[in-house]
Amino acid sequence: MTLKHFFFPSLLFLLGIICLQAQVVSGKLLDSSTLQAIPYATIQMGNNRGVISNEEGQFALMLDNTSKSTDSLFISCMGYESLGRSIGQFKDSLVYLTPKPIALNSVIVSNKQYSADDILDLVKSNLDRNYNRDLTKRRLFFREYYYQHLYRSKYSDLESTIDAFNKSFLDSVIQTVPKVDARYTEVLCDFYGNFDNKKQKIDLIKASELYDKNSALDLEALENKFNNIIKKNVKTDSYFKIKSGFFGTKMDADELFATEVDSSDVAALNKKLEEEKKNTAERKENFAKYRKITISKLMEQLFFMEDSNLNFLWKQRRYNFKLDDFTYLGSDPVYVINFEPKGSEDYRGTLYINADDFAIARVDYENVKPVRTFKLLGVSLNQHLSKGKMIFYKGDDNRYNLRYLEKENGSVAGIKRPLKIIEKNKNVKGRRKQNELSLDMDLGISSTNKFEIVVFDTQNTTRAQFEAISENNSVLPTYMPKYDPEFWKGYAIIEPNRAIKEFTSKDEVSGND
Repeated sequence: MTLKHFFFPSLLFLLGIICLQAQVVSGKLLDSSTLQAIPYATIQMGNNRGVISNEEGQFALMLDNTSKSTDSLFISCMGYESLGRSIGQFKDSLVYLTPKPIALNSVIVSNKQYSADDILDLVKSNLDRNYNRDLTKRRLFFREYYYQHLYRSKYSDLESTIDAFNKSFLDSVIQTVPKVDARYTEVLCDFYGNFDNKKQKIDLIKASELYDKNSALDLEALENKFNNIIKKNVKTDSYFKIKSGFFGTKMDADELFATEVDSSDVAALNKKLEEEKKNTAERKENFAKYRKITISKLMEQLFFMEDSNLNFLWKQRRYNFKLDDFTYLGSDPVYVINFEPKGSEDYRGTLYINADDFAIARVDYENVKPVRTFKLLGVSLNQHLSKGKMIFYKGDDNRYNLRYLEKENGSVAGIKRPLKIIEKNKNVKGRRKQNELSLDMDLGISSTNKFEIVVFDTQNTTRAQFEAISENNSVLPTYMPKYDPEFWKGYAIIEPNRAIKEFTSKDEVSGND
């Protein structure tokens, strides 16, 4: 046990970047009338390979060796005229899309005028036909952004029998713990399976992490200071009782001390090297496993999954639906339907439903109330933000596959509880209690988690092919203190936003190595 275990992890900026291979078509999409950026547009080759423009309208599409300047590239976005050009015609960095003139509440020429609920019924009856649930291989790019802010850190009623653990030391602890932490993590991988989380495999190709190591280094310096005080004041055969209100746990003193290896002890050195090798292998396996679990859980929330929190299809009677408009997604006519919960459900949003096959091609949603709250014995949690979007494309087999998924969560947590650490020792005559530290702590933490998935290619695979796949757990993320446009060169990903491109750690600012 080290000091890091006494404080929540310093969670930091995880970056992602984007660059591409020798031949790349890139640019920024703008509304020709307002000159505003156009996010989440689809930029696609004729064979359904494509990318999504980021929230700032930027895109970059990597071309393979078979691509020719005469090949066609298509750009489509809700409410805009589709744009088709040969690759050779994309020479400017700015690409303008023209708003499509669609009259509100247009009359759809059909043999029947559907209500919003009629359309939702047709969506449900066509789910199995419209969405690909087979075993597939998906080449995808995954980005996770984590931000944490320690906005309140107070303590009171400090009592300590160890002089070094005084108010001055506790104040230095509070000053040293990073108040703001942020991290970007990006992964390019092949993801195999269907939507059963027990039938999924991941093959990592490349990964990166962008964060400020100074935050971790600050905690390491504080940990060394903490351990030096412990070594001078605590017996190595002691144990600790850690209590917070009614709750307690036990910890041996030797967990607080790092074991130093004598450099002349060859056996001990070899043992330490073996342990480090094992730890590295475990870290690689855990990094891959966590990405697989995270991507899997995001996939489980696709609206057509029966256990999805977006239950507007499976709990249709709990929502009000309104047919708001009729427009085009590229060349496809789509109904625009807004939904609101009638009572206790969490989400409202907008559905874009293909008028020909009644497939939902896009979902935008956000929570209408906190999706999770907890308050008990001084510990509180309020998950006040939960929003996102899902965009699908139709493959050559006329079934829909995921192209883009975005999910953002925001929460505020509080801890207002007494904390008591008691050193006890069985081998000392008299009272077992040796030292004691107690205080009342008051912490407030806000955090934001944002996930993005871009699927570049989806191919069906057989059961035999799936079983033969061997997961690659040999990739660890490359640490980057600042955005490096060369890192992803040659790989297709979603363009980084301005925050990623401008991220720089303290070392980079100061010029330190």
